Amino acid sequence: MHTTAELHQGAATVVNVARHFSRLKDRAAQLTDQIDAEDRGFFTPTEDEQARHLLISYWQSRNALFELVSSFHQVDRFEPDQRPLALMIAYGGALVLVDVARFLRENFHHRHIVREKLNEPEPHFGIPHGTYDHVQKSLTSPVHAWHLYHASSFFQEHQDELRAATVGDAELRGVMGIIAQLQSRLEVSPERFALARTRVRARALHTSIGRDLLGRALYGLQKYVSSLMADRYVKVGHEPGLPTDIDAQLEQELQPGDIIVVRKEHAFTNYFLPGYWPHAALYIGTVPEIHGLGLHEHEHIQSKWKTIETVDSSRAGRVLEAMKDGVRIRSVSCPFRSDAVAIIRPQLQQRDVTEAIGRGFFHAGKGYDFDFDFARSDRLVCTEVVYRSYEGIGGIRFDLTRRAGRLTLSAEDLLQKAINKDGLATHAVYCPARSETIMFGDDGDDVLRNTVGRKSVSADVE
Repeated sequence: MHTTAELHQGAATVVNVARHFSRLKDRAAQLTDQIDAEDRGFFTPTEDEQARHLLISYWQSRNALFELVSSFHQVDRFEPDQRPLALMIAYGGALVLVDVARFLRENFHHRHIVREKLNEPEPHFGIPHGTYDHVQKSLTSPVHAWHLYHASSFFQEHQDELRAATVGDAELRGVMGIIAQLQSRLEVSPERFALARTRVRARALHTSIGRDLLGRALYGLQKYVSSLMADRYVKVGHEPGLPTDIDAQLEQELQPGDIIVVRKEHAFTNYFLPGYWPHAALYIGTVPEIHGLGLHEHEHIQSKWKTIETVDSSRAGRVLEAMKDGVRIRSVSCPFRSDAVAIIRPQLQQRDVTEAIGRGFFHAGKGYDFDFDFARSDRLVCTEVVYRSYEGIGGIRFDLTRRAGRLTLSAEDLLQKAINKDGLATHAVYCPARSETIMFGDDGDDVLRNTVGRKSVSADVE
């Protein structure tokens, strides 16, 4: 069963992405006012770079909500008393998706040059041609609005109970506010809505008879998510995870300061991120290990010690990890909830590793940076936690690469440094697409050489 912590993380993701979309809307409006591409017939290189960066930021943040809604719609996996809140969070995320899709249509759909730019592919981030048109077709469909109608009805009928359940929780209350603000964005013309209702009822009446309101709301979200996923390369119902023996063995191999790089198969997080290995986390150790390094007295860690001790009573290892809900202290089970894992180790003295971990904790509690802008430090992406922890310590330097108008460091850039023995070294790799066992050292390097830079290796293992 899912936990209260996951509800809070989901709510934080919806609130963070909604705030980020608000900033993107302002920036898009400013960029539109500044350029005259429609009259000129093309974008200048500077305008093109600005527009492309906005697009990357939009697709990344949209994908975060896409993944959230697709997982939270399965509210029967939560405890019964948590299910109304889980559905509320998923519904809030769906409304943010609809709102931004409508914003794009209202502001840019009639501008041919801008629309072409929105549909351009971005191969470095796995964005295919025609993504904007796909979004408009899926998210502004009156059929989708009808599917969300039951979730809307459930919220309206139970909003007093939901409001009482969110008292004292700023993130859950934030989701309540988002829903109240955006529900009207589901509206379509009476004629189109009536047509959609007729089509949906004809196909689904027999499945919804006998359901209570929560069941009908769940059914609507399921249909909504299923239709969004129709042409995505995902596998519905896939639960990323390591074999039990591999999980245990990898945890035994970890040392404080290690960098964990992971991949989830069939996951939304693989899209709009460069490479086969899209995500990284900084391993900080078990509570006794952290205490043994004297880090419990570090100025950046003292105020977070209780969280370190209590974040997961069932798992010993701790990581500092930036995900869509922000930079947080998490259990190692979070990055290990993956299908492939690489452990890379900084080639440093212990005192340098300790210094790096302490430095990294300065950023705990910050938000997630959907802009992938390494020039600012108030919001971080996953690899930036590693970058800001280790850059300059013991001679380690990271070469940032310009992608979509921003200097960035990808998870695969970290792996390439390990392959090159450039301040980092490959310790262990589990990649079932290449081997059913854990590969160490040079053998692990061979696995990484055959996967780094490639979105999929399925063609090589069939």
